[in-house]
Amino acid sequence: MGVTMSQNIPVVILCGGLGTRLREETEFKPKPMVEIGGKPVLWHIMKTYAYYGFRRFILCLGYKGDVIKDYFLNYEAMSNDFTIHLGSMNNLTYQSNHTEQDFDVTLVDTGLKTMTGGRVKRIERFIDSDTFMVTYGDGLANLDVGQLVDYHFSHGKLATLTAARPPSRYGILELMADGQVERFREKVQTEWINGGFLVFNRRVFDYLDSDCVLEREPLERLAADGQLIAFRHQGFWVGMDTYREYELLNQLWDTGNAAWKVW
Repeated sequence: MGVTMSQNIPVVILCGGLGTRLREETEFKPKPMVEIGGKPVLWHIMKTYAYYGFRRFILCLGYKGDVIKDYFLNYEAMSNDFTIHLGSMNNLTYQSNHTEQDFDVTLVDTGLKTMTGGRVKRIERFIDSDTFMVTYGDGLANLDVGQLVDYHFSHGKLATLTAARPPSRYGILELMADGQVERFREKVQTEWINGGFLVFNRRVFDYLDSDCVLEREPLERLAADGQLIAFRHQGFWVGMDTYREYELLNQLWDTGNAAWKVW
């Protein structure tokens, strides 16, 4: 896949959910703004895509979307050293450059209670290419996004989702008929799940309406029509759904074991 092609594929990130199972952190901010290593998880997701050349982003805002808007409106000042000359002829000179150069970020209010598929449908007017990507604002992976897109083009179907196998949260007990514990196994991998990092042909919009759940009827219909293919990701994947995962991701970052940090 050429660099020019990758630059033309927009990345849609779903940022509008309430994050109710992470209430300790999401009472005053949306879940994509919860910080891992001092940076919002949204920033980590965008850095992953940018590493592979994808720098056009469309953020679907909902709950506390103004926090995300403020973050990007103030990004230059908060991410650079600068000199400011005060007074009627005030001006600002940046003294350093952050590494998020040439990011193109479109922020769209897609409604407070809109479902995931409805949020994607509401940004249709901003998609100006035959191919676009969609992911969730809370999932991190050491995924080769370029390889994912190449795979999508190779099979010629309308949609590709990334299938992940997160580890179980619990150990497994193997019991005998009388209840005796035969063996105790530590955490094992679960079955394949939808890990986000989706690639769509724009004809997928025909499967969406303004208030549908992406993971239900649209993806189910695509599967029934033979238009949904899974890209098996065998590496690291974590969805920051609870405070436990929030603590895990911060611990991995702090100890230098953040597998998703490919940049």
